[in-house]
Amino acid sequence: MNQRVQQDIDRAADLILNANYVGALTGAGVSVESGIRPYRGPDGLWTEYGEPPMDRYQQFFSDPKVGWDKIMKGEMFPREMMSKLVETLVNARPNDGHYALAELENMGILKFLITQNVDNLHRAAGTTNLLEIHGNLYKLRCMQCNSRYEFGEISLQTTPPICPKCGSTVKPDGVMFGEPIPTDVLGKCQEETSRCDCMLSVGTSALVYPAASFPQIVKRKGGSLIEINAYGTDMGSMCDIAIEGKSAEIMPVLLGKLKLQLGR
Repeated sequence: MNQRVQQDIDRAADLILNANYVGALTGAGVSVESGIRPYRGPDGLWTEYGEPPMDRYQQFFSDPKVGWDKIMKGEMFPREMMSKLVETLVNARPNDGHYALAELENMGILKFLITQNVDNLHRAAGTTNLLEIHGNLYKLRCMQCNSRYEFGEISLQTTPPICPKCGSTVKPDGVMFGEPIPTDVLGKCQEETSRCDCMLSVGTSALVYPAASFPQIVKRKGGSLIEINAYGTDMGSMCDIAIEGKSAEIMPVLLGKLKLQLGR
């Protein structure tokens, strides 16, 4: 690790320790370091197989029975793409970046984590105040009351499955193209961001809204932004510190620096 990166990590630790309410926003870059292919970019699944139709949610909403039948038959996405994605997810494990963020929460430093990832790895690493703005591939969600269920909690013998709490239709929790962000998660993201005076942006280019708006909100109200990304991004210019490097390498060093300064 070169001297400049080490100096930036030291400065980042100072910003974090001087903040009152630290949050984080993570994206596909964190998952890529666990072997999960991104959806966009040169190595993206959608780049290779094509993006889903922009009205995917409207199609599902208009006839959930047909939508669920396609899901159960593996016809929602190209079969080869789904085969690769499932294989990757089954074998993926949290990396050192995931664990460092979870430990920051456990230390009482990181108050919340907004993730655009749907792979459950932050939760597996131990993060608890987790806001999955694009949903979770391992969960189901009621389209009416937003109650969430693990796969297996609700029978899929008859489709569409019905929410035991309100009787409405249940869908996969992952947010589909054209689907509004669930109001409960979006509201919590806005609430936490309004309290945040220092945000870590880790492994994300922060281009997809509404997630991209959260660092901007923090910056506009005088907070500090720390970017950690394997590649430079357009957001880097508005960050107080932009560290170019893998989160699995940078985050543990930042964690160690914070522990040292706190005497832990």
